[in-house]
Amino acid sequence: MGEDKDAILELVRKYHRDQRVDGFVPGTTPVLTSGAVLEESDRVALVEAALEMRIAAGPSARRFEREFSRYFGLRKAHLTNSGSSANLLALSALTSPQLGDARLRPGDEVITAAAGFPTTVNPVLQNGLKPVFVDVELGTYNPTPERIAEAIGPRTRAIMTAHALGNPFAVAEVAALAREHDLYLIEDNCDAVGSLYQGRLTGTFGHFATVSFYPAHHITFGEGGCVLTNDLGLARLVESIRDWGRDCWCEPGEDDRCLKRFDQQLGSLPRGYDHKYIFSHVGYNLKSTDLHASIGLSQLQRVDEFGEARRRNWRLLRDGLDGLDGLLLPEPTPGSDPSWFGFVLTVQPDAPYTRQELVAFLEGRRIATRRFFGGNLTRHPAYADVEYRIAGDLSVSDIITQHTFWIGVYPGITGEMIQYVVDSIREFVAKHR
Repeated sequence: MGEDKDAILELVRKYHRDQRVDGFVPGTTPVLTSGAVLEESDRVALVEAALEMRIAAGPSARRFEREFSRYFGLRKAHLTNSGSSANLLALSALTSPQLGDARLRPGDEVITAAAGFPTTVNPVLQNGLKPVFVDVELGTYNPTPERIAEAIGPRTRAIMTAHALGNPFAVAEVAALAREHDLYLIEDNCDAVGSLYQGRLTGTFGHFATVSFYPAHHITFGEGGCVLTNDLGLARLVESIRDWGRDCWCEPGEDDRCLKRFDQQLGSLPRGYDHKYIFSHVGYNLKSTDLHASIGLSQLQRVDEFGEARRRNWRLLRDGLDGLDGLLLPEPTPGSDPSWFGFVLTVQPDAPYTRQELVAFLEGRRIATRRFFGGNLTRHPAYADVEYRIAGDLSVSDIITQHTFWIGVYPGITGEMIQYVVDSIREFVAKHR
């Protein structure tokens, strides 16, 4: 059997090497905003897990959790089926009755950015909490500590916001603010794996960090996410809520790790009720699988390489587009070294062309563009009938909604592609002076 497996995996390696990769043809080959960069080792890892029929969470998932938490220098990581689920789990854990008076309760407020992706807002609403929206600043596209401080009210209990397109918000200062006001801090690190603030990895400042492994992100499983924390008590809550809400912490296929499987009394259940079927939370089934984690283990070996490619492509775009009329170029947050998710551009309101015109030109040249996610989320129909609070005004978020978009820097983009993008934007601007 071992020889058969070796032979199959060697065929997989050959199959991967035989895949034809055409060269870049400007105007024909798409320059994507994002995508998975998958190598021979990734294909082999996936097939090997499939040959072993590891179709549920198992040794690869547990190993990835250990190695990923070690990468961040944190104590626990819990895999889940998406980054969105990771955000839901992190915030839901803070509502656990096991936290006593420290738990979040319905009506408590959570501060978040108005401009971004809805997965930092939806868990707030799904837990009966109240979002408090703050504006961001142009250039970094993050909320400032000052805006967050001004948003804190008597019922504010948490801050949950993302590092925008890989660019860290001033997370050390926001973490200090959270400590001062006894608030929880959740870092949505989905777009920022490998980013640094003051020399320290983002995702290591808050009570929780969340990560996505969707193909657009820094490493990929295809689908998947993760919740990380340094607090073992909070980690246990995440695990329970992820795994149906059960009280038991045995791994799948494992029995009686606590040595009290038939010797406990919880709730109004009879003493000795099987601990594997006692539920202490209203939970979900949001687990990942070994098939996903096997790719993740392979991808994790190249996370720093991918980060350097993103930084290189971002810098080439920044240098190539510097000084163009009508375009506001992005800026890293002072004190940060971002592992960029994308290159964000804002067409100045007084520019001699519009965002729509520039985007149409780029799309016509097979250069893909994306909006800054939802722009001002309060303007979406999903939130028309929900209760929220706005701190200050959202004028910058409105500018972003009208004038901002981003283009790709992911590792699958070559230097030749970057030059084509730069030349195209320069040509467009030159025609609109």
